[in-house]
Amino acid sequence: MHTDHFSLAGKSIIVTGAAQGIGRAIAQLALDLGATVTAVDLNAPSLQAFADEAGRHRLLPMAGSVAEPDFATEVVAKAVQTFGAVHGLVNNAGIVRPAMIEKMSKEAWQQVIDVHLSGSFFFLQAVGCHVLSRVRAGDKVAGAIVNISSDAGRKGTVGQINYSAAKAGLLGLTMSAAREWARYGLRVNTVGFGVVETPMTETIRGEKFRDTYLAQIPLGRWAEPHEAAHPVCFLLSDAASYVTGQHLSANGGFTIGL
Repeated sequence: MHTDHFSLAGKSIIVTGAAQGIGRAIAQLALDLGATVTAVDLNAPSLQAFADEAGRHRLLPMAGSVAEPDFATEVVAKAVQTFGAVHGLVNNAGIVRPAMIEKMSKEAWQQVIDVHLSGSFFFLQAVGCHVLSRVRAGDKVAGAIVNISSDAGRKGTVGQINYSAAKAGLLGLTMSAAREWARYGLRVNTVGFGVVETPMTETIRGEKFRDTYLAQIPLGRWAEPHEAAHPVCFLLSDAASYVTGQHLSANGGFTIGL
């Protein structure tokens, strides 16, 4: 096996939600594997600090909301201007607005759908259009898109029907795009996580819920952010050149049998 198939050298990758947690870990690993990265997040100061640390010649910070329909096109255009092309996308940006169904406001529902589902579509569409235009012009290097889903999208979760619905929607988004774009060599997959040690999961990992959740995870522990980054970068790499339309669960065995 040629280990250089796992390299991302020469690839330009966009990562949304890249200022902290899983997104930061994915962006950092992509850099470590040789990629240039366009890091997208609402948190401009954290993005700037990341860029200063990584080097502006390798990391382009783009602050803004993925829920804004035109922002994705702007990001892709800037990435192409800076790095020459875009070869990969990780749709990772996310928020939580928890509430039980009967108490969930329309605003809480819509905000989560806008970021997770609509935002992922906007970026998938913008990157896909760029890649297809390159391929149609004769470029032999297509690319890969990884949408970050969740166990919540497969099993549901109490108090987060908005989040579960959005993450389930990402599975359909992935399968449709994979079918449409396979003939161009553009691969589209999802990775679904369980509980990763990030600020977004502090409540679940707290004393009230900790034992209940851990009892359902055969590996018996939470995932660390770097463990979430590895399967994503694998799917972005040439090592996954024959993998598309698939959902990879990286959750310690939480959904064994599903």
